[in-house]
Amino acid sequence: MSKHGNFFLENIPLDEAWSRFISALENVGKWNELPGEELPIEEALGRITAQPVWAALSSPAYHASAMDGYAVRSVDTIGAMETAPKRLAITPGGPASYVDTGDPIPAWADAVIMIEHTQHIDEEDGGESIEIHAGVAPWTAIRPMGEDMVATELVLPANHLLKPVDLGALAGCGHATVSVRRRPRVAIIPTGTELVTVEQAALSGLKSGDIIEYNSLVLASQVREWGGIPTRYPIVVDDYELIKSKVFEAAAEHDLVLVNAGSSAGSEDFTSSVVVELGTLLVHGVAVRPGHPVILGMLAGFNTPVIGIPGYPVSCALTGETFVEPLLSQWLGLPRREKPRVQATISRKLLSPIGEDEMVRVTVGRVGQRIVAAPLSRGAGVITSLVRADGIVRIPRFSEGVEAGQEVAVELYRDPSDIERTLVHIGSHDLCLDLLAQFLADAGRRFTSANAGSLGGLMALRRGDAHLAGAHLLDPATGDYNVSYVKQYLPDLPVVLLTFMHREQGLIVAPGNPKGIRDLSDLARDDVRFVNRQRGAGTRVLLDYHLEKLGIKPEKVQGYKREEFTHLAVAVAIQSGVVDCGLGIAAAARALNLDFIPVEKERYDLVIPRTHYESDLLRPLLGLIHGPNLRRAISGLPGYDTTSMGDVVFEG
Repeated sequence: MSKHGNFFLENIPLDEAWSRFISALENVGKWNELPGEELPIEEALGRITAQPVWAALSSPAYHASAMDGYAVRSVDTIGAMETAPKRLAITPGGPASYVDTGDPIPAWADAVIMIEHTQHIDEEDGGESIEIHAGVAPWTAIRPMGEDMVATELVLPANHLLKPVDLGALAGCGHATVSVRRRPRVAIIPTGTELVTVEQAALSGLKSGDIIEYNSLVLASQVREWGGIPTRYPIVVDDYELIKSKVFEAAAEHDLVLVNAGSSAGSEDFTSSVVVELGTLLVHGVAVRPGHPVILGMLAGFNTPVIGIPGYPVSCALTGETFVEPLLSQWLGLPRREKPRVQATISRKLLSPIGEDEMVRVTVGRVGQRIVAAPLSRGAGVITSLVRADGIVRIPRFSEGVEAGQEVAVELYRDPSDIERTLVHIGSHDLCLDLLAQFLADAGRRFTSANAGSLGGLMALRRGDAHLAGAHLLDPATGDYNVSYVKQYLPDLPVVLLTFMHREQGLIVAPGNPKGIRDLSDLARDDVRFVNRQRGAGTRVLLDYHLEKLGIKPEKVQGYKREEFTHLAVAVAIQSGVVDCGLGIAAAARALNLDFIPVEKERYDLVIPRTHYESDLLRPLLGLIHGPNLRRAISGLPGYDTTSMGDVVFEG
């Protein structure tokens, strides 16, 4: 019992302690993500994006030469051979003009010949020419406008940790500043008359009863590593009024107050009494070892949470991991940091106290074909046991321990990784995948997507390279989508075919439709330049289906062989004036302020192997697809219908 009140340790379960804490934070609006602040990109490294970042500019912003050489018209190079070279005059207007890497391509040119593949010739009339020994295809050695990023494309989701390359991407797409989460301010108040600073110890040595105070250093470093701004207060001696004054002062200026030591039931443990006098005591004692004398509370007036942290160094550090890190991650919009896990065999028997979750520090190594975990000292005051530890083994409440040779799960401190929460998509491109990535980021999952086309996605699933594939493959024989292709290409793989949405496919044309294009039959016109999608893309399958119905041979379509891998790439080709039209989705046209001529409403499905469909990894994705928020966001985009979102159309 404290001399300032009867505050016995409760030792409640960890989940109950968290439930009380979260409920109190929610009641005062402190369980929300912190607001954003705008920073110059050069100051944003390591910060967390507060909102999605969309490209303001396309990169490159023009068609650029990919190498040093000569800009030419590809048609002028046809027929050039080693035995019959062609000579092209060098003039600004063609047929050849010198360009450096990165230079804009002249409007009349559609290819670049490497300088190494030419021979410079000084003509007798004073002019200059190049001699070439091979023809080049259109768009050889040219970086098309928007090759890297297309204006309005998602560059970074909200709640994304900014890396050096991210800053380059932000600058490359036209952003000089970025909105990042405000960093949580955390006050750390070490208490105890017996404490001295390491500087005092180094200068004067230690006398009996002195303890070097370094818990605040550990806590401050943890807070900084986890994205917060720590303030280390000077040591406060065991004086109730002085401790109360410092806690009140810290609560006014910080998002979180950590009081180190003074959290057990000793006669000079004042933290509980201070919390009761200044606010509400929520928890006094959690059934974990080491670290059970933990205090959780709320300080009135400022609605600032306070955590009383045990004084033993291991208890202190593990309490930081258990309570401080999840709270800071919540404020920063990040998922709680999950350590990589491995299964290991414990090297010796461990007895554990009934009724407490215990965290046992272990070293881990591979012995033959087994991973072995060897327990270290279990003392709460042995900080070096954490220094040496490769990981933690958690022994649950009401377990008496583990037997030697028993398999245990180890949470590793070494080589943390994010890949275990990453969903890999390979398949058809769609703008809604960017929205899905954003929503999944909010749900604590990463989403990566490779645009390989619908058939490419099915092949990736067959190889085991992806968790899911987007597909919109029309079966000309039935008019249905995807089912026949799944049966053909994945005959032995149990999959679930889940409708994502329906979308409008149509011809994307320049604003005002200057060529007067009406429908797909106009693709046979000599004055219409078209840009196609790659082989295996569902859009390419749809085009071929309609061309066959119209009796138009592919070779009659000018540009049929020019391929792009995304709808936005098709749209930017039209925006740049290189082509007149392309088949794509309405949202891509709207994104770049282009006109759109509807052709067909198609079903876009997600093909998911059943083993992934039923996994924890994909549960947030399925929750989003069956929930209202993603549906509402997609419905707000042009050309989309989410009526059937989440319908299972095939299981096989």
